[in-house]
Amino acid sequence: MTQKWDLLTIESLAGFAVGQQGPCLSLYQQTHRLHPENQQDPIRFCDLVKELEVSLKQKYPSGETSVLLEPFEALAQDREFWNHTLDGLAVLSGRGLFRVFRLPRPVVELALVTDSFHIKPLRRFLQSVERYQVLGLSLGKIRLFEGDRNALAEIDLAPSVPHTITEALGDELTHQTIASYGGEKDDADRFFRAIDRAVLEHHSKPSGLPLILAALPEHHHLFHQVSHNPFLVAAAIATNPDDMTIDELRQHAWEVVAPKYQARIDTLVAQFEEARSKDLGSDDLSQAAAAAADGRVETLLIEAADLNQPLIDDSLDDLCELVEQKGGRVVVVLADQMPGRTGLAATYRY
Repeated sequence: MTQKWDLLTIESLAGFAVGQQGPCLSLYQQTHRLHPENQQDPIRFCDLVKELEVSLKQKYPSGETSVLLEPFEALAQDREFWNHTLDGLAVLSGRGLFRVFRLPRPVVELALVTDSFHIKPLRRFLQSVERYQVLGLSLGKIRLFEGDRNALAEIDLAPSVPHTITEALGDELTHQTIASYGGEKDDADRFFRAIDRAVLEHHSKPSGLPLILAALPEHHHLFHQVSHNPFLVAAAIATNPDDMTIDELRQHAWEVVAPKYQARIDTLVAQFEEARSKDLGSDDLSQAAAAAADGRVETLLIEAADLNQPLIDDSLDDLCELVEQKGGRVVVVLADQMPGRTGLAATYRY
C-alpha cells in the first residue's frame, strides 16, 4: 500500500506554526480501526468537509473554495486510506499544502478555517513524555510500533528501512538457515546493523522517543551489541510481536517504560519545587507568561487533561508556543502528577 499520510514529528509540525498565508484549514476527526465502525468514518469526514466549505464561502470565491477542497474530496473517496485509520485523524491544508496525520488516540472533532493552523492537539501529543516506540525484530520481518500507556499502534516504516533480511542484504545474503550458526550469524549481524542505522536515522532521531526491542531472546544480545542507537533502552521484550496481541505488546512495553517515565516526571517536579523555593519558578499563568516573553522559561509542565479541549488560541496554548519559540521545552504531565492545582508549572533559567 502507498502511504497516504505523514509522520507526525516535531520537525514536521514546526512548519505549521509560521509562514503559511491564510486560509488555513484544520480538520480533526475521531476514527476507528476496525470494521464495521470504520465504515462511518468517511461519511463523517465528508460532513466536516462541508463545514469547511460553508466557512470558506463566507470569505472566498467559489472557484478558490473548490480548489482548496479538492484534496479533501479525493481523500474522502480513497477506500484504501479509510481501511487503515487509527483512533484519530488530523488534516492541515492551505494553498499548496495538504498534510494528513493518523493519531493513535481520539481527538475532539473540529473543522476550522482561520488565519493560522490549529495545531494544539498535535503539539500536545508530541509533548507527552510517556510515548515510546517498539521495534519488532525477526529475520523474517521488521515492524515498528508507537504508543503510550493507553494505546499502541503499528506505524509505517520509512521507505528506506528494509522490512526483511532479504531486502536488506540482497545478493550478499548467504542463504544459510538459522540452524547453520556461522552463516546465519554473519547475515544477522549485517541485517541488524542495517536495521539499526535506518531506524535511528528515520525514526528515533526525528521522534526522540525511547526504543524498546521486541524479539526472540536469541536476537537480543547481538542487536544490542551492534546497535549505535542512543534511544534504545536496555530492557527488552523477549517475545516476537507476531505472537502477541497489540494490547499484550502494549502492556509489556509499558512495564519497560513506566519506571523511566516516572523517574523523569519525579525529576521534573522536584526541579520545579526547588526552583519555586528560590523564586525561579511559578504556577501562576501571568507570571509564567511574563517569564516566557523574556525567554526565561526552561521547562513548562502542563496538565494532560487539556489535551483535546477544543479551545482555539487560548492563553495556555499561546504560552506553550511562546516557550518553545524561545528555546524552552513543554512537557505534558498527568493531572495527578502535576505540582499545584493551576494546570501549569514553569521552571526558569534565571
